[in-house]
Amino acid sequence: MKVKEIYEILKECSPFEMQEAWDNCGLQVGGMENEVEHLVAALEIDLQVLEKLEPKSLVIVHHPLIFKGLKQLDTESYPSNYLKILLQKECVLIAMHTNFDLSHLNAYLCQEVLGFRDSYQENGIMFAKLPQTMTLSDLAKKVQNAMGLPILKVSDHAGEIKEVGIVCGSGFSLFSFVQGRKNFCFLTGDIKYHDAMLASAMKVSLIDIMHYESERYFAEIIQRILQKRGYKVIISQTKNPFIFL
Repeated sequence: MKVKEIYEILKECSPFEMQEAWDNCGLQVGGMENEVEHLVAALEIDLQVLEKLEPKSLVIVHHPLIFKGLKQLDTESYPSNYLKILLQKECVLIAMHTNFDLSHLNAYLCQEVLGFRDSYQENGIMFAKLPQTMTLSDLAKKVQNAMGLPILKVSDHAGEIKEVGIVCGSGFSLFSFVQGRKNFCFLTGDIKYHDAMLASAMKVSLIDIMHYESERYFAEIIQRILQKRGYKVIISQTKNPFIFL
């Protein structure tokens, strides 16, 4: 198959124009006319993914391998060392990052994983009304069980919770769109100490759903999309860079 066949399907379901201005989605390695023999979906490129990769594969990832401008290709440093392997194996790389958050990933986590169906998306955030008022402790237990989180970090400042906002990955930069909401909890990953202090002052509760853990559904969703079009997709599991002791 040619890369452009798959690219057009991906573009149709999650337009690359939806990405944030600072992002770098789309074709990152290879060309549209390249012939590929395998389709692989992964959260991102790491050594484990590269080692399993068959030659002439099209790899679809969430996190772009090429993010900032490259001034040189030093194949002993990241990301050029990974690019070298992709090129040696004649592989193609497509990244679907913030465009896919908006089109699929945030909604999937909110509705399919956590079961919050009464929801809508605004300003990059999935807002959901809870079916019943919950304490932060009860909400946190529900989230932890549904997502299989090894640990949970919370900040309790809103009293009983009636509504949540959900952003996969690292989404605290969107906090300005949730501050001022009452009986509200914001769920996202990579929450820092000073983020929690700000939320405390604004009486917004927080649950840190972690970065890898909240985005690990990406490959599964891509597989479903392409399988419906008749393509076989291999999921290559990216290893979480963190372990929990």
